[in-house]
Amino acid sequence: MSDGTSDTNFRSGYVRRVVDAELDTLLAQLPAVLLDGPKAVGKTATALQRAETVHRLDRPGVVSVAEADPDVLLAGPRPVLLDEWQRVPALWDAVRTAADNDMSAGQFLLTGSTPAGGTHSGAGRITSLRVRPLTLPERGVSPGSVSLAGLFDGNADLSVMCDLGLGDYTDFILASGFPGMQHLTGHALRTQLDGYLERIVDADMVEAGLKVRRPASLMAWLRAYAAATATNTSWDRLRDAASAGQDNKPAKTTTLPYIDVLTRLRILDDLPAWLPTRNHLSRLTQRAKHHLADPALAARLVGVTRAQLLAGVGDALTPADGTFLGQLFESLATLSVRVFAGPVGARVWHVRDHSGRHEVDLIVERDEDRKVVAFEVKLGSSVDDRDVRHLLWLREQLGDDLLDCAVLTTGPAAYRRRDGVAVIPLGLLGA
Repeated sequence: MSDGTSDTNFRSGYVRRVVDAELDTLLAQLPAVLLDGPKAVGKTATALQRAETVHRLDRPGVVSVAEADPDVLLAGPRPVLLDEWQRVPALWDAVRTAADNDMSAGQFLLTGSTPAGGTHSGAGRITSLRVRPLTLPERGVSPGSVSLAGLFDGNADLSVMCDLGLGDYTDFILASGFPGMQHLTGHALRTQLDGYLERIVDADMVEAGLKVRRPASLMAWLRAYAAATATNTSWDRLRDAASAGQDNKPAKTTTLPYIDVLTRLRILDDLPAWLPTRNHLSRLTQRAKHHLADPALAARLVGVTRAQLLAGVGDALTPADGTFLGQLFESLATLSVRVFAGPVGARVWHVRDHSGRHEVDLIVERDEDRKVVAFEVKLGSSVDDRDVRHLLWLREQLGDDLLDCAVLTTGPAAYRRRDGVAVIPLGLLGA
């Protein structure tokens, strides 16, 4: 049984990730790329592999120079890295203007959060590339031999085995996908995750422009959100759950800024609902599914232990949706598919009709042709007809636009059922 760690040493040097190949492709053709993601996800380390000039905006002296004249920081050998650019918002416009004047590829790298609402979008000049926590293959704990690209192209290898079991996946969920935490276990890991969450409330929210008057209320709201992981629970219900037993519930005007800032900080990573233009799929829900940046954060907020998860215990907000471990496993699968979709040039959604009769956990739609690969996620090792019924429904709706569909499991083997649905252990899925 794994303890959630791997032989891959993230402290001895840089370990390439799925996002690296995508970044190399973009920098070869575009003038400026923003590496966008939550703190500690490895944006700076990834950017440093390419930068020739580095300006760190977490240093007061550099900030003073940038505030006096942002253009000074744009000089130097390319690419120029502006790390934590959002500390001096004027840098965004400076880079955008520089890219307008010279569209040569590979000039600027920015790291940090996305622009605030009042900042120019930079569309067409600054391209955003999302960086998420490590998937299992990137951690070095699974082979990732069943390629998402292969599922799109019709040549995925489904004759492979996986030696991971339910306990291993539980360990990997709790271990976190943040690169700087890969060597941590036990009390040290829990303390680090607690500190990460405390910093969000005490520092990051303020830095992003929102003063939190009642930190305990925000933390209660985050716990309710974590309990609703992989569900589309309404914001009102989350607000009610966060203030259970209290006479005075926080107003929407209090909680809506939480959602906005936590989303911009990439702590909330909701999976949007798929709203295709196909007329026969017009009656679909528009409510997103809730996910935190890393399922380990959700587990830590809820306060659930490994033993409790494996016993089917956990403070899930909606027990009818299954066990809390099942929700966390779906969140890990969602994170993984989103990472693997990048090199394919695809985006990831979920789909659910208004009646609730049909829903599919993950819809991966390729931008170039709108073709789809779909996944259901099951916390279990076996798959029966009931587990594939929604995928078969989707196949009827989409016809040839659905290139493949699969159930992601905790089982030992990849194979294809007689009805054509693939069964893939999550540990075997890769880019």
